[in-house]
Amino acid sequence: MPHCMVVDAFTDQPFRGNPAAVVMDEPGRTDAWRQAVAAEFNLSETAFLAPQAQGRWGLRWFTPTVEVRLCGHATLASVQALLTWEKLVRGAEVVFATRAGDLRCRERGGLIGLDLPACPVLPVAAPAGLWEALGLAGGAVHADEEDLLVEVADAAALRALAPDFRALAQVPCRGVCVTAPGEAGADFVSRFFGPRVGVNEDPVTGSAHCRLAPYWAARLGKSRLLGRQLSARGGEVQVELKGDRVELVGRAVVVTRGNLWV
Repeated sequence: MPHCMVVDAFTDQPFRGNPAAVVMDEPGRTDAWRQAVAAEFNLSETAFLAPQAQGRWGLRWFTPTVEVRLCGHATLASVQALLTWEKLVRGAEVVFATRAGDLRCRERGGLIGLDLPACPVLPVAAPAGLWEALGLAGGAVHADEEDLLVEVADAAALRALAPDFRALAQVPCRGVCVTAPGEAGADFVSRFFGPRVGVNEDPVTGSAHCRLAPYWAARLGKSRLLGRQLSARGGEVQVELKGDRVELVGRAVVVTRGNLWV
C-alpha cells in the first residue's frame, strides 16, 4: 500500500495554491498504473517518488492524461511530502532525478526553494486558432519548445479571459501562459491554460515561472521578482533568475495523507 498525500503548493493556507498528489512509488509498478492513479486523483499533477541514494530521489509527474517533463508545484509538494514523512531533514538538500535533469531543492525556515532550468522564450507567429480560442484580437506571442507565452495589457484584461478550452486544445503546444504587468506588490501576474494535457486552467504553475522569470527579468531589469497567478485559488511564486537556472521559492501545506489500497 503506497503512502500518498495531497499538498497545496505555493501557498501558506489550505485550499489555496495548487494541489498536487504525491505518491511513494514501488518497484514493479507500471506506467499504466501511475497514469491510472493520476487520473483517479484528477489533480493537475500527481508526483511519484522513488528512493535512489542518500538525499537523491527519482521524481516523475503525471497529469490526469499524460506524463510531463517538468512540474514546479508538484516538485515543491514532493519536498513537503518528504519532510512530512521524515525522509528529509529540514535544511538538508534533496536532489530529484527527472526528465528535466537533476533538480536541487532545500527547505529554509518554512520556505522551499527549487532550482529549475530557465526556459527563455522567443518571438513567434501566433499559431492558427490561438486568438479565437483565447477570445483576443491579437498581440505578441513568444514560445519555447513546449509552451506559448502571450502578454495582455493589464491584470484586468487577464482576469477577464474566458478561453474556449476545446478550441485551445487544438493549438499545438503543451500550454498557453498569459501574463500581464503586476499589481499590488507583484512584479507580474499570469494565468496558465493546458487543456491539451488535461488541465483546463492550472491554479499555480511552477514550470511557467521558468519562462516568466527570464521574460520579466529582461523587461523590468531585475533578477528577483514576485509572480502572482490569478486563478480562482490563487498563489504567489518568488523567482530569482540565476544565469540558465531559476530559483522558485514558496510554501506548501499538507491537506490529506494516507495510503493507496491498489
